[in-house]
Amino acid sequence: MTKKKQLSLFVITWPIFIEVLLYMLMGNADTLMLSQYSDESVAAVGVANQVLNIVIVMFGFVTAGTAVLIAQHIGAKEEITAKEVAVISLAANAAFGFLISLVVFIFTTPILQAMGLNADLMPRAEAFMQIVGSFSFVQALIMTVGAVLRSNGYTRDTMFVTIAMNILNVIGNYFVIFGPFGFPILGEAGVAWSTTISRIIGLGIVTYLLFRRVGNLFRAVSLFSLPTQHLRNLLKIGVPAAGEHVSYNTSQILITYFITMLGTQALTTKVYAQNITMFIFLFGVAIAQGLQIIVGQHVGARRMEEAYKSCLHALRITLIIVMVTAALFSAFREQLFSLFTQNQSIITTGSTLILLTLILEPGRAFNLIIISALRAAGDVKFPVYMGIASMWGISVPIAYILGIHFELGLVGVWIAFIADEWLRGICMLIRWRSRIWQTKSFVNTSQTAS
Repeated sequence: MTKKKQLSLFVITWPIFIEVLLYMLMGNADTLMLSQYSDESVAAVGVANQVLNIVIVMFGFVTAGTAVLIAQHIGAKEEITAKEVAVISLAANAAFGFLISLVVFIFTTPILQAMGLNADLMPRAEAFMQIVGSFSFVQALIMTVGAVLRSNGYTRDTMFVTIAMNILNVIGNYFVIFGPFGFPILGEAGVAWSTTISRIIGLGIVTYLLFRRVGNLFRAVSLFSLPTQHLRNLLKIGVPAAGEHVSYNTSQILITYFITMLGTQALTTKVYAQNITMFIFLFGVAIAQGLQIIVGQHVGARRMEEAYKSCLHALRITLIIVMVTAALFSAFREQLFSLFTQNQSIITTGSTLILLTLILEPGRAFNLIIISALRAAGDVKFPVYMGIASMWGISVPIAYILGIHFELGLVGVWIAFIADEWLRGICMLIRWRSRIWQTKSFVNTSQTAS
């Protein structure tokens, strides 16, 4: 346990940062390379990915609980119980993944029609979404295996797998978009197959690493003799956590529907802007995941003061990094947009959105960091209730009122995002300082801080 105490936020987080960066690069590689094919392809795939992001969030309802429970049990020195949780998680997400993949395959067209997608873009979005969505169970398994490895401290393993997946994806995109050596140009469908095949290979590699690092979990524990309490605890953490993300993504889909009223150019601008700003908040995403492991282990070992200070320390670091990065991106905003398009109208509007991230991203950092810490401590319901109230009471109505009614367009939408993130962020900070989360642990142990 002494070794685990000495693990710093940096040691745990830097491989996660590289992994998150590469996941974002995979999405940006699709967007950047498709932008050489057509702006319409970017818009179509952007809308399809908005739906697929909700699918991934649904898988996260198991993995969120997996990461928290394993970290708490390891902190409490209950290694067999941690393995039992891992087995339950893998089985649950495998079954759920196959079900969701089937639903997406069958209902691709009705889902996209409900998004109000332009008829000209519909075939492009269908081609991408049906392929990637049908194999989304692969991503469910990658996420679960990755959560088990990271919670056991093997953050570098998942990083290397992500590197391999990105390399394969970019190579595949090159062939299907540009058609070298006489290879057929397959457009959106080709990009979908490139993404899917790289994920399948990644799943094979990460599964091998799981057995090598943690051992044969299915030999160590029997799926049929596991306490049902593990599954209940997974759902207690995962369902509220997923509820928060589902609420966010569905509110984003409705806002995207508002943006479709502004035309294809506005939709394309949004996709480009969000692909660029991802690189600003990825620091917060990575630190939040690393912090979750640290706080979970501290709470499991009943080291509450260390958990409390770890969160505030991580928040300070994230705010500094995010503000510096946002300022740097703002300084080169036009050059960044020029990487994706030469449409001056898109560049001008998008550059304004990048400037607004100077206000938006610090607010988002509060939510990324503190919500992860609350979840790691077992306080999972409050962020959901607050999130639903703010997203649907602040973000959605303000986006419509300013963006559509008062015709501020994407600038109005971004102002709505700012109001939502800052309101929730301040509420999360108040919640963490209240220390109510200290009573929410899922591990029953008499162990005291040492």
